This record gives sequence, C-alpha cells and structure tokens, in this order.
Amino acid sequence: VQLQASGGGLVQAGGSLRLSCTASKSISSITSLGWFRQAPGKEREMVATIDSGDSTYYRDSAKGRFAISKDNAKNTVTLQMNSLKPEDTAVYYCNAVLFDFGTWKTYWGQGTQVTVSS
Repeated sequence: VQLQASGGGLVQAGGSLRLSCTASKSISSITSLGWFRQAPGKEREMVATIDSGDSTYYRDSAKGRFAISKDNAKNTVTLQMNSLKPEDTAVYYCNAVLFDFGTWKTYWGQGTQVTVSS
C-alpha cells in the first residue's frame, strides 16, 4: 500500500490545517488508518486513528481539537486540526495497518511538515 500525504504548512497558533492521505488501494480492507507525528528529538507518537468500524482514537492533547475521518470512495483519510498550538509542530505521517496474506503489515506515508508559530 502506498500512502500519499498532503496538507501540511505554516500556521499561527489558534489556526487550522487539514491533512489528507490517499491510499493506493481500497481503504475498506485496511484495519486501521491513522496519523502519527514526530517532533525534532522526540519519538514518533500516535495522534489519531480510525478503524474499519469507524471507531476513532485520539491522544489526550488532540481530543476536542482534532478530528479524523475517512472517505472509502476516495480512499482517503483526513485529519482536521483546529486550535493549533506551537507544541503541535512536527512532521505528520499517515499510517495504515492491515492483515495481508496471513500477517500484519504496517505502511507509512512520506510525512508532511506542520509548523505552528506562536
């Protein structure tokens, strides 16, 4: 599965950005789709995920500000980020997890930079 992310950029604190990730295959067969981020000098961390049953999960700092959704017809998963804070600055990666040919596989997109200025 190839994942193509887009939508990062520079925004002032309190602003909004919308990240999109398009998969090269039908996402209806993908167990979990999500967004992770990695700030300089820090480990990659989960931001939000959505599973095949449309259940969503968020890190505590994203709850109430971010919303993850998917469009099966467009094979796209989207992260709407509102009320952005400087601490949200990171490279954001799209992620897909699926059970394929008897084994779990994880795929990553190329990453998109999000910079929030104070």
